[in-house]
Amino acid sequence: MDRPIIKLAQIPQYVIGLKKRYRTAIVAPEDLHTLEAVVKACYDGFVYPILIGDSAMILDLLPASFVDGDAQFEIVECAKKDKAAKLAVGMVKRGEADIVMKGLIATDLLLKAVLSKRNGLMKPDGVLSYVCAVELAAYPKLLLITDPAVLPFPSLSQKVAMVNYAIEMAHSMGITKPKVALIGASEKVSPHFPNSQEYEIMCGMAHREELGNCIMDGPLDLFLACDPSSLAVKGSRTPVAGDADILLFPSLEASNPFYKSLMLFGGGELAGLISGTTHPVVVMSRSDSFKTKYYCLALACLMVEKSC
Repeated sequence: MDRPIIKLAQIPQYVIGLKKRYRTAIVAPEDLHTLEAVVKACYDGFVYPILIGDSAMILDLLPASFVDGDAQFEIVECAKKDKAAKLAVGMVKRGEADIVMKGLIATDLLLKAVLSKRNGLMKPDGVLSYVCAVELAAYPKLLLITDPAVLPFPSLSQKVAMVNYAIEMAHSMGITKPKVALIGASEKVSPHFPNSQEYEIMCGMAHREELGNCIMDGPLDLFLACDPSSLAVKGSRTPVAGDADILLFPSLEASNPFYKSLMLFGGGELAGLISGTTHPVVVMSRSDSFKTKYYCLALACLMVEKSC
């Protein structure tokens, strides 16, 4: 990768250029947006879809030109969604697939299979978390956010895992030394804000190079994290300097409304993945657009490639 990825469209462009197909086990792909994303990724040459679910419903939703053409894919009949999730996870665990992707199945049902101690996909001592890359017209590059979906009130050790996953994703996008902003209400460490004290510990870890190649500071408010002009206005100094690549939030209650507001009011588009697993797990909302699901698939393929 010659230059860092700064737009979501560059992710599929990159994986298309690799000329590889990543075997993707899609659980209950019985909704149109999921299949649209999978079909496009298949036509673009970077996904080999394994569609696990109600075969009659899947065939009814797939374009006839795709079914009757020379597209490379397979359908595994499995009407029960919990069994389909176990089949998909089992395929990945046995090396028969590279990626698990959610279709029309409840997230908790899919994650139950992923989290299985005996047959699941969790890394040893892994922490299940979520990292997403958001593209905004008002920001010059992708902004990685964690964790807006899984961990309600992460502990210090969980925050360390979250930031490590985000740094790993940034490195996969060609960002060799990502700037990490630990988000709080202000830039002061205070006993009134326990997260700020944990941030101080994390910054010490980063300074000792215990968190990979990154620049980290916190607590920072959003202006100091993402607006270079605010440093002069507030009279503050930070190595992040309003140029953050990664935002780590203290709780799901803080990060989830923030990232949803970016989608609703800021016209944001995103690609995200479950982290802490041995292989990428693509989990999206049923309301997510075809484009979001397509970008999530491409990101999963990128992460597989970079982990090889």
